[in-house]
Order: sequence, then structure tokens, then C-alpha cells
Amino acid sequence: MTTIIDQLAPADEAELSEILTAASGDRQPLRILGGGTRTETAHIAGTPLDVSAISGVVTYEPGEMTLIARAGTPLPEIEAMLEAEGQSLAFEPPDLRGVLGGRGIPTIGGAIAANASGPRRIRTGACRDHLLGLRFVDGPGRILRNGGRVMKNVTGLDLSRLLCGSHGTLGVLTEVAIKTLPHAQARATLGFHGIDELRALGIFSKALATPYEVSGAAFLDGTAWLRIEGLPPQVEYRQQRLLEMFGAHDIQTLDGAATRELWRGLRDVAHFAGDLPLWRILVKPTDAAAIVARLHDLGGQVSLDWGGGLIWYCGPGEASSLRQIAPHATLVRRGGVPGPAFPPEAPAITRLSQELRRRFDPAGILNPGLMDS
Repeated sequence: MTTIIDQLAPADEAELSEILTAASGDRQPLRILGGGTRTETAHIAGTPLDVSAISGVVTYEPGEMTLIARAGTPLPEIEAMLEAEGQSLAFEPPDLRGVLGGRGIPTIGGAIAANASGPRRIRTGACRDHLLGLRFVDGPGRILRNGGRVMKNVTGLDLSRLLCGSHGTLGVLTEVAIKTLPHAQARATLGFHGIDELRALGIFSKALATPYEVSGAAFLDGTAWLRIEGLPPQVEYRQQRLLEMFGAHDIQTLDGAATRELWRGLRDVAHFAGDLPLWRILVKPTDAAAIVARLHDLGGQVSLDWGGGLIWYCGPGEASSLRQIAPHATLVRRGGVPGPAFPPEAPAITRLSQELRRRFDPAGILNPGLMDS
């Protein structure tokens, strides 16, 4: 174990276990860091615990479409390795460095801890849906393992889904097993310009109800975008059918290269880079239009993803005002806004969350206050 300017930096899982055992005994709060690109944590009290050195691919079997990697492995390294084999992480984890001003490199553990899911979620599911298993160290320093290396071996209590999205408050991830999928050989995008959010939601609803496997449905700056991916003949066929379906619109079509560039920016919320408060809001797509109208009254800007199921709001507004409009609003970039970053939970969920934390982190040392202050 090394200590760098009051920062703990374990080299492996065993050292991490030793650190957590000691910290738990002393009730010393810890602030968990990987790449530092997912969540603002500077406001959390505690000694920084940098786990980025617990890194490296353990095994990758393209034929089995299975990847096992240590949690600190950089995402770009994993994505390049998969690309060379014609595969990808289908959940399309966003890179929020531009949004949060992070200088680090996103890690696979950070993506799992945040359940980071990009535009393709509407087609392939969320990050946790591709997680086969994991290893982690809990608050008292116990090394735990759950799940398997293939879907048929994932039995028993599914701690993997519990840890995915817990933001390091239940345990520190050390290794993850993930299902990979072949990447799309072809892709195209249809753009509907000069419309508002209400019309965009109508387009999304109609397109997503078709069998044409739309893999992205987003709205930004007066344009609704629909993405199609697959084998070249499939993409050509689906694109033609959608063009016929929406023939009354003036539709722009983007080729594969332009599609990749556009959706990378939409995935990473590059359009809202800056210093203003940024909110991530989960809604029912059927409620999106009413919520967006009220958000516009606050004076900020809005974009949509997941066919209207995800709203990004950038601009002024107090936390109480935002959550009165949209209860499931998470403050991704504070921009001077005080108060809880995560939305309040229902009383029953709060009791369950507290009991889980008492089980996995009885001393309360892991990212204390991150998800409730």
C-alpha cells in the first residue's frame, strides 16, 4: 500500500481489504476514487481512496462474448480491445469528462458503480443487464464474489445488480465480468429538424413501436434523431421503411461516420459542457412533455434521450423546484446548487437502503453522505 499526499492507493485487492479493515475499525470515512469522471465527490468528507491501480484485463473470450477485468481498467483500453474483435459494450457507457471537467480516465468499475448507460439502453438494456458477476470488498474488508462468467452460472442472490448503481456506498469493486456483443456493421441516423419536444416525443413513440429496432431516440436543439444499427441490408431496409412512415417530414439522413460522431456527443452530453448546474431526470416518456414545459419556465435548456425517458436539464433552478417538477432528478454538476445530489427516496426504500448499508458497511465509511446529502 502507498500513501500519496494523504491519499490511499492500494495496488491490489488484498491491500484494499487491509485498508478497509483498518478504516472500518477506526471509523475513518473514505472517498472512493477510480477515474474520477462519474460523480462529483469533492464535497464528501473522508480520505481519498484511489483504486485505479487495481487494473488489467483478467480474461477476454471473444467466442464466449465474455470479458473479465479489474475495476480500475480504463474504459478506452477495453473498448479498443473489443473493437479489434468486432465487439463492444452494448450498454454504451457515457464519458462525462466534458461535463464534469474530469482529468482522469473513465474506468470499467466506475461505469458499473454508476450503472452508466448510454442511448442504446432503449434497445439493449442498462449497464446492469450486461453484468454477469463481480468481486468487491465491503466496509469491514471482506472480499466477496457474486455471479459467474456466463449467464447460466448466475444463481443465488444477485448482489451484482445491487452493487451496480450503488456508487461505492456498499462496497468497492475490484473485478467485473461483463457480457459483450458484436458491434454494428452498419449504422444510419434520421434527423427531423425544426420541431419541438412534443412533436419529437410523438415521433419517438411511433418509431419505437415498430419492428425496425431503433437503437437511439434523442432530441436536441429543435431536432429529433433516430438511430438504426445492424447488418448493412438490415439498416438499408429499416431506414427506407422509416422514411416512408414519416414521409410528411423533411428528413435528413446521416451515414455511418456521421452517425458515430453525432451519437458519441449525445451519449456524453457534450452539448451541456460548462459550469451551469446540470440535472439528469428519469421520467415516464408519457410524462416527458408536461415536465419539459415546466422546466422551460425555469429558464434553462433541455435535451432528451431514451425516447423521452431521460431528460437533461442545464440551467438555473433550486433543487426543491426541480424535484417538485421531477421527483427523480439527480444533480450531476452542482454549479453552485447546494443540497442533496440524489433524489429523496420513498420511506420504504430508505429503510431498505439503510439496512443494506448496515449489512455491507456497518461503520459507515464508504462514500458517506454521497447518496443522501
